[in-house]
Amino acid sequence: MPNAPPEKMRAAQCTDYSENNNISYEVLSVQNDIVPTPRLGIDTPPSGFEDVNAMMIRVLAVSLAPGDVRVLSGKTRTFQGPPSFPYTPGGDVCGVVVSLPEEESEEEKKKKKKKGTGTNERCKFKIGDRVAARFVNKPMGMLAEYALVSTEVCDVVPECLSAEGAAALVSSGTVALILGDRIREGDRVLIFGAGGGVGSHLCQMARARGASYVAGVGRDPKRLTEKPLGCDRAIDYTAEDPFAVKEWADDPFDVIVDLAGVWPSLVKQTSRYQSIIKSANKGGRYLTTTPDKPEYELRSTWSAMKMFLFPALWRVMCTRGGVSRYYLPKYSYVMALPLEPDVVTRTLALASESDIFPCIDTQGPFAFDTEGVRDAFRLQGSYHAKGKVVITVSKE
Repeated sequence: MPNAPPEKMRAAQCTDYSENNNISYEVLSVQNDIVPTPRLGIDTPPSGFEDVNAMMIRVLAVSLAPGDVRVLSGKTRTFQGPPSFPYTPGGDVCGVVVSLPEEESEEEKKKKKKKGTGTNERCKFKIGDRVAARFVNKPMGMLAEYALVSTEVCDVVPECLSAEGAAALVSSGTVALILGDRIREGDRVLIFGAGGGVGSHLCQMARARGASYVAGVGRDPKRLTEKPLGCDRAIDYTAEDPFAVKEWADDPFDVIVDLAGVWPSLVKQTSRYQSIIKSANKGGRYLTTTPDKPEYELRSTWSAMKMFLFPALWRVMCTRGGVSRYYLPKYSYVMALPLEPDVVTRTLALASESDIFPCIDTQGPFAFDTEGVRDAFRLQGSYHAKGKVVITVSKE
């Protein structure tokens, strides 16, 4: 039997939101042996997934994502704010199982079945398993020696993957998989933001899905054309206008995946040049996971609707039923990940079969100390990471 977790643990702590919404990483620090270790079955995870099964892990590695920086900034506090300060950041994780949920009573099972949430009779994990887990609801609680994770968005990590690689894949590889499911065999695919976390994995996923041609737009085109990304062509958007590439206009793409918020530019450029993507009536599709501006502030449900819902609905209607379908591609906003393990399982299986490789920024993995954590968040907040930003918390 493994040793019981200590009452206090080492953990990253954020003491407050950044002042005046200007991100200050000085509010982050790593505290040694003073943060209470979460108690399975007693404490509610700070991410708020009390309605699904939780198990405790010893954390090995944590992968950062844009949501981690947004929470830190306070710009989305209405929806993603912590229940109190200080809080432990980090949402996507790889670790070793140290404690499992107890078997539930029949009454508890009936209540969860009525709510549509899982019961732990389906828990397939055992003590000592090395697992990767996505966050649920809010990206927080993971950047510590021990953490509570949901069994609903978790799976066992193949032996061929490092803890850092598994954390990277469960974070961005899963999003790339959801997008990749919409790519068809033979498609010509263009990816904006191809050098980031999701983009680096999507370049590989598109090829695994049978794309005949994959092009990437990013700040480091040489990296995009090298393995494992392997784009057929890549351009630096700071040096060349991707909407004016004659080769692409002569043979338009079937799919554009936008990870950078370029829809307004596409609409504008389509009126000036022969389009680089097929129109909706000819099968052209435009997939995005982001609003037009990567940095945004949400203070109310109304502001969230204006940011995400209304523009997307208008574009969907125009490109499916309006005149726009004759010159613009079919618009789709791909946002939510399902609260089930399938997407994690399939992503890890692709890695096990060498169809996708984790991409970690070469500046990392970062150390689990105050400066290391601050540097990792700075890189994530710069929007210029090449692959995933990963922090090593402990050795395997």
